[in-house]
Amino acid sequence: MRFRRRRHDEEAELNITSFMNLMIVLVPVLLLSMVFSRITVLELNLPDSASGSASEESEDLDFLEVVIYPEYLGVNHPAGNRAFSVCPLTEGEQAGTHNFGELTTALQQIKIRLEDTYDIEKNDIVLLAQPDTDYQTIVSTMDAVRSFKAVVAASVVDASLFPEISLGDAPENDPEATEVPCGDAQLAPTDAQTDLGGGAP
Repeated sequence: MRFRRRRHDEEAELNITSFMNLMIVLVPVLLLSMVFSRITVLELNLPDSASGSASEESEDLDFLEVVIYPEYLGVNHPAGNRAFSVCPLTEGEQAGTHNFGELTTALQQIKIRLEDTYDIEKNDIVLLAQPDTDYQTIVSTMDAVRSFKAVVAASVVDASLFPEISLGDAPENDPEATEVPCGDAQLAPTDAQTDLGGGAP
């Protein structure tokens, strides 16, 4: 009498040790090779079609505009009257670039004068740029007019300046170009700013 041996089929186990070792090496490499991007949304207002002609004739103290020229930045307040001419930096690694710090200082003076002297609470500003103005210059100018660094309770915070920004086209030639004293990098107020009761402190 023959006896058959029963064959016990053993279930095959999947060995994933090698795969796990490979993933341990690949994951850090993939993370290091990733490019992280940050998207910032800039809120702005588009001017009306008639705002260009209106800004040339307006003498309203409530109107304020910054004009971006390749050589300097012009601050008109009221519109059409040059209140400040901000000359480029002359020293350091950023020599020859726009002095956005001085632009912020000039706008702070205008905001303080509007609130203290004329009791005007103003949050809007018009930014005029030429067609060939590069994107980074426009963004840096918007950052300079939107807020400034202030110390509150021993902490540095972003204080609001003119957060409501409208964009427009700047004239090709500055009518006030002959009076722009950009021989140095200091903030240079003009006669229009002096007549308005302002001036550098």
